[in-house]
Amino acid sequence: MGKINDLDLKNWKELTDIWTDSLWIIQNRDNSGAHSGHYHGNFVPQIPHQLLSRYTKTGDFILDPFAGSGTTLIEAQRMNRNSIGIELQPQVAMEAIGRIHSEQKDGIVADTFVDDSRTFDINRIKTTYNIDTVQFIIYHPPYWDIIKFSEDSNDLSNSPTLEDFIENFKKVVSNTSTILEKGRYCAVVIGDKYANGQIIPLGFYCMQAMQQDGLTLKATIVKNFEETKGKANQKALWRRRALENGLYIFKHEYIFVFKKEK
Repeated sequence: MGKINDLDLKNWKELTDIWTDSLWIIQNRDNSGAHSGHYHGNFVPQIPHQLLSRYTKTGDFILDPFAGSGTTLIEAQRMNRNSIGIELQPQVAMEAIGRIHSEQKDGIVADTFVDDSRTFDINRIKTTYNIDTVQFIIYHPPYWDIIKFSEDSNDLSNSPTLEDFIENFKKVVSNTSTILEKGRYCAVVIGDKYANGQIIPLGFYCMQAMQQDGLTLKATIVKNFEETKGKANQKALWRRRALENGLYIFKHEYIFVFKKEK
């Protein structure tokens, strides 16, 4: 394990800031510096921080095919890792790059391509940065249609059916995982949704999609979350719906970690 990160395992007892349990309770989002919680699709920076601490080392290249507001790239840059994002929406990418570069470090790559991750030419990464592989990939796709991120039909949040959403996600994974170095890791951050009185287990569908791509499941992490923008100031309403319909209010999402064995 020491070969893929900077952790000093000889002094493992001192690594108290590195989480090894499968339940992550994060009380407050890191909103320091360029990190911002304004974008309704971003995740807390503590997620990439922990994953990059465990599975990457200084100078490694990180890929985020759903770059969004740039949380992964900001955190990677702070940790002296190179990072590359792919973002479908030009305006989102431009805003993110501005904040990412506000903390720019000399000699560290932090850049985003505006493109569709399903069809993006991965060779552009290889030729642009003179690399053959990346050492970690973080996937944080839309939770299907819970939030519509754009009017673009290529946006996964506009997938007309669950089957279309999973198929589109599979295309992203199949396309981008080709550049992941053998023996290295990737992760997907995903939650479930309710529809028509039942749970749609998006997390497990995405997990299976990545397994079908030949990736080996190494960890299942459950992370808490509190109020989302979609449920802002609606706690009482959601509690009533839960009581009326025999359901429970989602307070968790998943982080599935995979290894590329071959």
